[in-house]
Amino acid sequence: MNQELLQRITFNPSQCGGKPCIRGLRIRVSDVLALMASGLSKEEILDEMIDLDELDIQACLIFAASKIDHPVIKAA
Repeated sequence: MNQELLQRITFNPSQCGGKPCIRGLRIRVSDVLALMASGLSKEEILDEMIDLDELDIQACLIFAASKIDHPVIKAA
């Protein structure tokens, strides 16, 4: 299911500076995450961005989680 959701995240060098967007729309993953971080609920975001659905928001969260899931390397 996660891989299917991640397919909603698209990259286009000629759109939004190549930053990850949702389904080819000009809505960046970072925009959705910033709205969530500012305290907006999923429902409020969906009201503001009528082209999105709940699975798009879930895809943004999965995408963000995958980018920070890396091992910590201790300095020698």
